Amino acid sequence: MTETGAKQEGRKSGGKRRQVAALPWRGEGENLRFLLVSSRETRRWVIPKGWPMKDKTDFAAAAQEAYEEAGLDGVIAETPVGDYEYLKRLKSGAAKLVKVDVYPLRVTGEHATWPEKGQRTLEWMAPVEAALAVQEPDLRDLIARFAEIELPEEERPSPHVAPTPVRVAFQRLRRRVTALWGRYRP
Repeated sequence: MTETGAKQEGRKSGGKRRQVAALPWRGEGENLRFLLVSSRETRRWVIPKGWPMKDKTDFAAAAQEAYEEAGLDGVIAETPVGDYEYLKRLKSGAAKLVKVDVYPLRVTGEHATWPEKGQRTLEWMAPVEAALAVQEPDLRDLIARFAEIELPEEERPSPHVAPTPVRVAFQRLRRRVTALWGRYRP
């Protein structure tokens, strides 16, 4: 599979940064479940995602992220089921809009250990629970469409606003001050 320079670079697509993600699922009908992972910084529920990898197709990179973040093996679709956008907080504190292409991953196995074990919380959720747990409205709708469920408008809480770079910096500072305060208290 030949990829364009923008896809191989993985940084920008139409002026936006771009990531790839796996949507891990197992079971059918009433037993259908999705695996969500917590993000490392904000601890909100997300799906395994990351930047495209130079020597991998986008769907293979999404499968690799599912292994690294959640220890999953499975059969991944070669075509994305959809996409969503979110604000990514960069190390500099700046926020950039990122488009995420989502590839369904039918989970066939789970490893006992994986690279990011202990850094994230994992949870298998029913479709409605998973859709309502994620912050991004487009990801919520994508999960609902994939599971072929309808989410009534009244059951769709408005998404929480992602923290601003200033708020993230303040939270880090508060944690550091709290940690230092605990060290020096008698």
